[in-house]
Amino acid sequence: MSSHVLILAAGKGTRMKSAVPKVLHAVAGRPMIEFVLDTAAALSPATCTVVVGHAGEQVRQALGGRQGLGFLLQEPQLGTGHALLQAEPLFRGVQGTLVLLSGDVPLLSPATLEALAARHTDSGAAATVVTAVVEDPTGYGRIVREGGEVRRIVEHRDATAEERSLREINSGIYAFDLEPLFPALARIGSNNAQGEYYLTDLVALYGSEGRRVSSFAVPDASEVLGINSRQELAATGRRVWRARNDALMAAGVTIEDPDTTFVGHGVSVGPDTVIRPGVVLEGTTRIGSRCVIYPGVRIEDSDLSDDVWVYDHCVISGARIAQGARVGPFARMRPETVVDEGAHVGNFVELKKTHFGAGSKAMHLAYLGDATVGTRVNIGAGTITCNYDGVRKSPTVIGDGAFIGSDSQLIAPVTVGSDAYVAAGSSITDDVPSGSLAIARGRQLVKEGWVQRKRTAASGQQSADTRSKPSE
Repeated sequence: MSSHVLILAAGKGTRMKSAVPKVLHAVAGRPMIEFVLDTAAALSPATCTVVVGHAGEQVRQALGGRQGLGFLLQEPQLGTGHALLQAEPLFRGVQGTLVLLSGDVPLLSPATLEALAARHTDSGAAATVVTAVVEDPTGYGRIVREGGEVRRIVEHRDATAEERSLREINSGIYAFDLEPLFPALARIGSNNAQGEYYLTDLVALYGSEGRRVSSFAVPDASEVLGINSRQELAATGRRVWRARNDALMAAGVTIEDPDTTFVGHGVSVGPDTVIRPGVVLEGTTRIGSRCVIYPGVRIEDSDLSDDVWVYDHCVISGARIAQGARVGPFARMRPETVVDEGAHVGNFVELKKTHFGAGSKAMHLAYLGDATVGTRVNIGAGTITCNYDGVRKSPTVIGDGAFIGSDSQLIAPVTVGSDAYVAAGSSITDDVPSGSLAIARGRQLVKEGWVQRKRTAASGQQSADTRSKPSE
């Protein structure tokens, strides 16, 4: 029998106090619903559909890149039973299991979902509900049992004092036999505190019809706790960040302070790399082995080979850095930058769309944009490639072994040949042939004795001013 997944994501999330749909708020750098979709994939379902409502177009756009994902609109939002009923046209005449998930429950593991599906199949029940025992069940629906069997689920608002004392809660995660599901849903009423169609009423309805409702209790209740506030969002994020750091440390990475290190979902780090406090690694970043990432560094969508050291407070985005290179401190690598083997990019140096050759050095206060820099090049402090004329970007090419003196401006498009020298303080507008020295600065003029003459003239003027001032 085939399995299908339906994810409820129509709610506004009032307690979030946000114009952004709750399921798009990020947990550890990813929209929380992305976690749910990844978990759902463990079942290899025949279909996967998201029910949207509040700001549904934002959800569609955010998830539009996922192959085969479907969407249903719930409008107005009249409760979980009403949300599930929107899927009835999709499953007419379809047999199998429908697994219902919540888009705001990101910590559910694939293993738990697989166990739920197996329990449902083995039990032969019409429905199987995932439950958990928690210390504080406030706000959650309670599981009411008779003789060990699930008989009812009562929402917190509608529960009696005795029912509120129960600590086994409904997670909102279910597996349903499709055949009886939608006819039963059509008989659910809205006679409750919210005036909504509660999916939980289906449990009592099934009991009255002699259909069995099974349950699957998760040993770790945190897996099924939903996110309803910014505080819960932050707490869940901390769990995810820490789990990722623990996995890296188990694989041989040294993380000196896991509480201040943030490693994104798509990041990989090689063994014997050291990550110091306050580091953020995001996107598709790959860090090789034996690297050292110093405090305050942020790296996104970049590739660092083995033995790379990135010193304090660098920002690296969309760059590739080859083996043994050194970057920083306070350097910025912008997209499409390549730093070759053994190169050094130092203090307050910015590279943008630049290929920086093996063994080359730019140690201080430089900007290289749209540039190709050869091997063994020395870039002096204060050097700038003037790549933008207000209309277009133009390239700068610096050949192997060239030496660019401090405080030079290379006004693109321009080429400096191999082993050429550019004198400090030059503004280069024309190509420099290989092996040549280019000097492009005003001639120095020295006027001997000028300072003394200036002081004498100033002293004389001051005396004249004093004599012309009337006495008091």
